[in-house]
Order: sequence, then structure tokens, then C-alpha cells
Amino acid sequence: MKKQFAEFFGTFWLVFGGCGSAIYAAGVPNLGIGFAGVALAFGLTVLTMAYAVGHISGGHFNPAVSIGLWVGGRFEAKDLIGYILAQVLGAIAAAGVLYVIVTGKSGFDSVGGFAANGYGELSPEGYSLMSALIAEIVLTAFFLLVILGSTNARAPKGFGPLAIGLALTLIHLISIPITNTSVNPARSLSQAIFAEGAYLSQVWLFWVAPIVGAIIGGLIHKALFEKE
Repeated sequence: MKKQFAEFFGTFWLVFGGCGSAIYAAGVPNLGIGFAGVALAFGLTVLTMAYAVGHISGGHFNPAVSIGLWVGGRFEAKDLIGYILAQVLGAIAAAGVLYVIVTGKSGFDSVGGFAANGYGELSPEGYSLMSALIAEIVLTAFFLLVILGSTNARAPKGFGPLAIGLALTLIHLISIPITNTSVNPARSLSQAIFAEGAYLSQVWLFWVAPIVGAIIGGLIHKALFEKE
């Protein structure tokens, strides 16, 4: 259960820190951090929690990552459902806290998009379903390559969380305008539940694409880069 609790709190922190920065701080007058700041916030959440609890659970904080690590031979199938459940619950709990906080703002009217992911009319810059699908698959595949490579037994010790956090920052810098960046099904579901609009009807893509990308990344690393 320690592993599941670590995944719960790690995913909570990822959603609370990353989505919270987008909801509260991205557009504050004279103090807005912009999408570059949001991208950094997501990277910092993974980096900090990977060091904090990564030694307990492996620091997945993402159903797609757990599946990709299983495909890549780094994670046991028997733990997969428990990890995914803990990640989803942690994400939803964080989104719930974000919702409670934002409703306490003076003049609160609506949560709006609530940092949810979308395509078409719900994409920040109007990117199509196909564009969103390709972006999420490619970015998640490379995310898994970074995770598997930086945590390989032959990689420099202790730097894995740094590489992974920076990779997630780069992923957000690329794709916030496209989909508001998912690469994490739990994060997508949690925000869609509370967002105003049709975000929940689009959340299927942000489960399918990251999982497909993670599987591709896991297979590529296992076939080409794992030591025989």
C-alpha cells in the first residue's frame, strides 16, 4: 500500500501544482507566468515528487507511464491496476481541491476550461483531432524513452528525476497551444470532470493517445536500447 499511497500523493502534487499554476497564476495581471511558467511548473512537480517518493513507488504519477514501463519490462503487470487507480484518485482529489479554492475568488462566476485538455474548438489554438492525436502520441512516446533511458542501470545515478522533469517541461512548451498538454490520462480526466463545456466528451483521446504513445516508447526502448 505504500507504493499506491506514493502514487496517489505524487499524482495529486502533479495536478495541483501543474494545473493549479495554469488556473491561478498563468494570467494574473502583472504577475502572470504564462504558458512557459505553467510548463516549468509541471516539470517541477514531477522532479520534486520523483525525488520525494520515487524510491518508494518508482514515481510514475501517470497511467500511461505505468503502462509504458510495463511494456518496456520495468514494471510488473500485477501492480498495474493498483497504480492506475491510485493515480486517477490522486488526480481527481487534487482537481477537487483546485475547484474549491477557485470558487472562493472574489467575483467568481465560472471555472471555465479549468486547465482541461481539448481538441478542435476546445484546443487553445484550434488544433484538430488528428493534430492532437499525433502530438500526444509522439510526445508520450518520447517521454517514455527519456524515462526508460534516464533510469537505465547504465545511466548516471541520481539524475533520472532531473531529466524526466525537464522532459515534461519541454513537452508542455511544445504542446500547450495544441491540446493544453496531457500525456497523462489521469490529469486529463480529473480536470475534465470539473471544467465547464464539453471537455469530458473529448477525454477519450487523452486516454488513448498517451497510452498508445507510451506503448510505442516502451517497445522502442526494449527493442533498441535495453542491454541484451
